[in-house]
Amino acid sequence: MAALAVVIVTWNVRELALQAVRSLYADLDANGPSAEVYVVDSASSDGTAEAIEQQFPQVTVLKSEKNLGFAAGNNYALRLIGYEEPEAHDLPDAIYFLNPDTITQTGATRILYDRLIGKPVLGLVGARLVYGDGSFQHSAFQFPGLRQLWVEFFPTPGRLIEAPFNGRYRRGLYEAGQPFPIDFPLGATFMVKREVIQQTGSFDEQFFMYCEEIDWAWRIHKAGWEAECVPSACVVHLGGQSTAQVHPRSVLDLWTSRLRLYRKHYPAWKYILARLMVAVGMRIRIGQARTLPVAEREALISAYRTVASMALR
Repeated sequence: MAALAVVIVTWNVRELALQAVRSLYADLDANGPSAEVYVVDSASSDGTAEAIEQQFPQVTVLKSEKNLGFAAGNNYALRLIGYEEPEAHDLPDAIYFLNPDTITQTGATRILYDRLIGKPVLGLVGARLVYGDGSFQHSAFQFPGLRQLWVEFFPTPGRLIEAPFNGRYRRGLYEAGQPFPIDFPLGATFMVKREVIQQTGSFDEQFFMYCEEIDWAWRIHKAGWEAECVPSACVVHLGGQSTAQVHPRSVLDLWTSRLRLYRKHYPAWKYILARLMVAVGMRIRIGQARTLPVAEREALISAYRTVASMALR
């Protein structure tokens, strides 16, 4: 068994996925560790699975007939690796969940692996992420609280938005180049120790999209493990830099997951306050959406109303 298993979940991102696998293997071949790579393709219609099989025959490609989502897709690979077998012993030291919109920089995988395995209390690590143009990207965050909800909906001084008040770690921590403790890394690079998976389980499949890595990281911390961002491991993350149009389906998916996360991890009083803040915030969003063109407005307002209703149930 290889020291590391890498899992990449794809859905209609053929060129990005090929680039991700190519850069990953370039790093592994040059720096290690020994690794087996698994690609879980969620019913792509663009030939992602076939292209990876053709160009990288050493990859284990798992094809699903439906879109599994991030959590279920990764868990599918974990089951194949053997994590559902109570007596399984021949398992890799760690599992590395990697997004298909990433470009691994030289040495990153080895640096993450060595840090994770070399520190007994450490259960989870993530890389320093940069955008495609090399600019700074927040790579790790504090667990979401009421302050982040406030920033989401209400006027907030600009100096607080990129600060710990909004769950961000200061840029100086990344620039210093030394590992620093975090609540959770962005799910684009999420490396977990074998013993952590055996103790805490895997991704909660009730989260179809969004918040999956936050939930698992929260459970990892509650089980007594620590998490770090390792800035000397650099990975280009191409997603999320541009401000795209807000889609009603994404609004529903995001806030369904966030409300589930709050219910699962907040004490009762905090969950009640969070729900009230979300309901008020959706009313504000409805007012803002009324200025949009008719073609965009109605579906978006309907999504905001649905989220407000969910929050008040």
